[in-house]
Amino acid sequence: MKTKILITGASGFVGGAFCQRHGTDPSLEIRGLGRRPTSLPGYIQADLTKPLEIDWKPDVVIHAAARSSPWGSYHEFHRQNVEATENVVELCKQKNVSKLIYISSSSVFYKEGDQLQISEEDQIGPTFVNTYAQTKYEGELVAKQFPGKVVILRPRAVFGPGDTVLFPRILRAAQSQRMVKISRPGPAAVGDLIYIDTLVDYMLTAALVECSGEFNLTNNQPVEIISFLESVFEQLDLPKPTREVARDRAMKFAGLLEFVYGTFLPWMEPPITKFGVGVLGFSKTFNVQRCLDALGPPSVDLKTGIAEFVAWQKEQWAAKQAA
Repeated sequence: MKTKILITGASGFVGGAFCQRHGTDPSLEIRGLGRRPTSLPGYIQADLTKPLEIDWKPDVVIHAAARSSPWGSYHEFHRQNVEATENVVELCKQKNVSKLIYISSSSVFYKEGDQLQISEEDQIGPTFVNTYAQTKYEGELVAKQFPGKVVILRPRAVFGPGDTVLFPRILRAAQSQRMVKISRPGPAAVGDLIYIDTLVDYMLTAALVECSGEFNLTNNQPVEIISFLESVFEQLDLPKPTREVARDRAMKFAGLLEFVYGTFLPWMEPPITKFGVGVLGFSKTFNVQRCLDALGPPSVDLKTGIAEFVAWQKEQWAAKQAA
């Protein structure tokens, strides 16, 4: 019998990638659910912030839908990341689903400073780097109320074809020559990433194998962040940043911008956020031994993922120029 999987957020980056990569697997019956219309077979268009009713019983639900942004009001983040999760949990109860997989975020751990080899046992909260991280963790707590098996996946810095959050902001800044180097005392900042195909393969494995609990997910190949970005810029024929700003100074400036925008322009995202500076200026690496033991090694190495992302990005730019 086929394993029936319902994945939310199927009109977005992660959920859409899951459907595209695994949707034709003959051993699976995958149906996506999302707000926006798509051409995915069996797709269910629905608003997760409202009670859900679907005429289909999945074995596993993967909740990948979320408001993913470094900026926004708590009300909107709570509605889309917490209330939506409450509705998904209720659906799982109604359909007697055997397992719920909640796609959280590594940012729930983030503090203003270097953090190396973060493990699943490390403290979360009580303060968070932004409202996104806070409401993703609040969503985790809601997901854990499901009485069946619950898996919490915390991917770090997801990138790849279809990315709408991580690289678009960075590439726009590089194209307009607004990108700057963030300098810091001591060695260069290092960080983990995860390629989108690696992530969705882990999601499928978590759906199929006997597992529960919380898992950090990365490609298990930390990189020097600035050197990594400069390599991507070079492959995309983008100018490397020439201006350099000290991390602490950049954090203070970003904090001032956040105050101004939050007070007078709350509907607009500031050009620089403390979260964005922190991504470039603080080291964040993760211990993924629990993932390696339960879900196996990354399915796509980082070098291959970067090459595929660069090729896709070039295709996108060529298509825009031809239009």
